[in-house]
Amino acid sequence: MEISNSIRAQILINALPYIQEYNNKVVVVKYGGNAMTSEVLKQAVMTDVVLLSSVGIKVVLVHGGGPEITEHLKKIGKESKFINGLRYTDKETAEIVQMVLAGKVNKDLVSLLNRHGGKALGLCGIDGGMLKCKKKKGEVDLGYVGNITEVNTKLVLDALDNGYIPVISTVATDDKGNVYNINADTAASKIASELKAKNLILMTDIKGLLRDKDDESTLIPQVNVSEVPNLMRQGIISGGMIPKIECCVEAVRRGVDKSFIIDGRIEHSILIEMFSSKGIGTMFI
Repeated sequence: MEISNSIRAQILINALPYIQEYNNKVVVVKYGGNAMTSEVLKQAVMTDVVLLSSVGIKVVLVHGGGPEITEHLKKIGKESKFINGLRYTDKETAEIVQMVLAGKVNKDLVSLLNRHGGKALGLCGIDGGMLKCKKKKGEVDLGYVGNITEVNTKLVLDALDNGYIPVISTVATDDKGNVYNINADTAASKIASELKAKNLILMTDIKGLLRDKDDESTLIPQVNVSEVPNLMRQGIISGGMIPKIECCVEAVRRGVDKSFIIDGRIEHSILIEMFSSKGIGTMFI
């Protein structure tokens, strides 16, 4: 469908207040799910990130890469092991995670952003001591899976101040130099909090928080973080949504202006969320 020049102009005019609001502000995007495996969606996300950067928004892209890790493990004849939906990471798997996330996945994204006209810089949590961690404690032993204990954002801020888009893979080290796999949602939340970001955006494979998980028309567009415990008691927040929403809540409570869970299956969902009054997912304030 051909768009007339007057409609193009109106779209830009409508976006102006949002561009002004976010100018020179930090926005942290956690990139994953379908948006990372679909080539069409990947191109759309990279275009969104470059556009945001081009209009003066300081974008930090934090990524995981579970499917790529699984694929590489399969190539070397090693079966992926999951406990309650979380990857068990032995020493060998931790080395693969470091190689795949900080190597192939990270550099592929940097290359893609650069091809779209961005100025991207690939980093991982090990660089500059950005992410320090301890072994994750719990009912089950997940091996080399870590909880972040410290975030040093100097390298990220230096990159942003020099006009780069930092692209961060979520591996970290403990005080003995052991490498740990870190949940990308958690890492994005911690990094956004430390940066006092304007927004934290978690891209997922669902529409947002639904009042009825089987009915996408029941999307809850806005949640005050004080409402979250009651929503958990009602069972509206349950299962895999609990850790994602806890990341959103923690970020807001630690200084992030707003956090969002958006549907990464929709092309340009980042722009729709940031540059429109209705948005597309669930906003936590």
